[in-house]
Amino acid sequence: MAPVHQPRTVHTPWGSLTPAVDLAPLLYMLVLYGLVYFLPFGVFEAWTTGEDGPVEWLQFAAYAGACVCSLRVLWLRRRQWRSLQWLAWLLLTLFLFYVASEEISWGERIHGWGVEALRSVNAQKETNIHNLPAVQNYLHVSFIAAGLFFGYAGWRWMPRIEAWPARRFSLYFLFVALFYTYFDLSWISHAERIRNDQEGIELLMALGLFLHTRQWAFSSASLGVAADPVAAEPLD
Repeated sequence: MAPVHQPRTVHTPWGSLTPAVDLAPLLYMLVLYGLVYFLPFGVFEAWTTGEDGPVEWLQFAAYAGACVCSLRVLWLRRRQWRSLQWLAWLLLTLFLFYVASEEISWGERIHGWGVEALRSVNAQKETNIHNLPAVQNYLHVSFIAAGLFFGYAGWRWMPRIEAWPARRFSLYFLFVALFYTYFDLSWISHAERIRNDQEGIELLMALGLFLHTRQWAFSSASLGVAADPVAAEPLD
């Protein structure tokens, strides 16, 4: 059973709204482009495009935190290791571990050690896979696919799989998919290309996965399964 979420009512001069999704990503976008964009001293560029900047480290922290939370769910449900739910959580955990590791080039940005064979063909001369020329061409497509899966397909078509984020977190992922779709269309059409503010946008996906996994890691539903594994409803 999924953790219970009570939608918040938003009161406006035009009436009250009770959205079924978290509106924090919308607020973030409004602040990013309505306020931060106009700040002096290159604050916006440092936040959205700065290499090895605060946003990249925030992404790493969010993905790493999500991985730890996902591991906690796996541990709490260890007696159900042969179930489809447990397998889905395992896949999500591996995905989070991979992405978190790639964000810091598998620790090279911390300890300075790397694999020279990867560095020599890497666009940023680092030990990671996503900056290899053969992989870079598909990065935007992967973000679009991940955004659509986590933001819509997962909860829409596989609602009983708890490892996939619930509908309430949709905007954290759909904004990322929309940004890269729009960016690539502007590139393909040879029209004026939009700003590549990728780091500032990608942060939303990391935060969405962290909030989702944290919810399950410390929910009464997961704790109840740990105490009584038979209590969980079996997945057909």
